Amino acid sequence: RVVRQRIREHWMLAGVTIIDPPSTFIDALVEIGEDTVIEPNTSLKGKTQIGRDCCIGPHTIIADSTIGDRCRVTASVIEGSVLEEAVEVGPFSHIRPESHLESNVHVGNYGEIKKSRLGSGTQMGHFSYIGDAVVGRNVNIGAGTITCNYDGVRKNETIIEDGAFIGSDSMLVAPVRIGARAITGAGAVVTRDVPPDTLVVGVPAKTRAKK
Repeated sequence: RVVRQRIREHWMLAGVTIIDPPSTFIDALVEIGEDTVIEPNTSLKGKTQIGRDCCIGPHTIIADSTIGDRCRVTASVIEGSVLEEAVEVGPFSHIRPESHLESNVHVGNYGEIKKSRLGSGTQMGHFSYIGDAVVGRNVNIGAGTITCNYDGVRKNETIIEDGAFIGSDSMLVAPVRIGARAITGAGAVVTRDVPPDTLVVGVPAKTRAKK
């Protein structure tokens, strides 16, 4: 208890705001930038690095991860991952190991990302799972989107190129590639590659001319 309090005092003297010190747990190897706010019931574990001017918590666990400047993580879990600058996560989301969120990515409530990279400006608002995927810049990932990455034997990759629009409840059956600026309609089950600037709809998804 004494050691934990010394760690908290060290970071408060270094310009970090800890709203409720007794409910905040910070491991000895953690590093925190100036003007960051740590909300109550937050645990920072392992070799975690947090940048300047972030808001972490409440009810957040971050382990062995790198968090860039001006990030906000609310009521979520981040493990073994990288968040670049100005990334928002949560509430109630899980960033699993080997994930990388580039600058200005937004992951809203009840999202899960595993071993994937999301490009700058991509939006994943809610209730989605992205696993074993490479997602480009400025992609919209609609509610309920799932990358069906496991076929029972191996994990397969999904690639979503820049500017694609993934409609709500889309099932992307890996391995599959969604081309730049392509659109999947709500409820589409995509089992084949989608060329750039193409709209696909239905089960299984078929091409339909854009209006």
